[in-house]
Amino acid sequence: MAFEFKKCDIEGLYEIQPKIFGDNRGYFLETYSEKDFFEAGLTMKFVQDNQSKSTKNVLRGLHFQTKHPQGKLVRALEGKVYDVAVDLRLGSATFGKYYGVILDSEKQNMFYIPEGFAHGFCVLTETATFAYKCTDFYHPEDEGGLMWNDPTIGIDWESILPGITSNANLSEKDKKHAPFSLEKKYFDLNAKWIGE
Repeated sequence: MAFEFKKCDIEGLYEIQPKIFGDNRGYFLETYSEKDFFEAGLTMKFVQDNQSKSTKNVLRGLHFQTKHPQGKLVRALEGKVYDVAVDLRLGSATFGKYYGVILDSEKQNMFYIPEGFAHGFCVLTETATFAYKCTDFYHPEDEGGLMWNDPTIGIDWESILPGITSNANLSEKDKKHAPFSLEKKYFDLNAKWIGE
């Protein structure tokens, strides 16, 4: 198998480490293999690939789609990011909890986030190029989001990137996301949207 699949503390999340074959000429690795992923129990189908480039302190998130939720396989092609997933599956033992992974282009690690989660990241290096595969298409009318610094979720961005709480570079859209509520419905355990 060309990958090591590590289950994270929140059910459904995986940190994935591909095998890297390198010599003095450079390196080679597989970034996705349906066969290996299926053997690990990850039987999703990807339909869209996305890529972005950002500068240090850019924070994107926390995003989700409602009626067309996306599972995402994310990685840093260049630089480092702190990538975060928030469990929005009502009835889950970890509802409202987050898990974060530092994605490093030198390490080539990846993070799989299934449907039913909010997702975001901040850039730790001078620049970072970020790529992700999605299990559904982007639907602009279907966007949802949560405040990146919501106190109930309590993502500790500051310990990963000191100063980010006062220097986060956010889009106008990301500045306006709603706070998280333990009383609100988001997704059911099958990642079907049950919110208002």
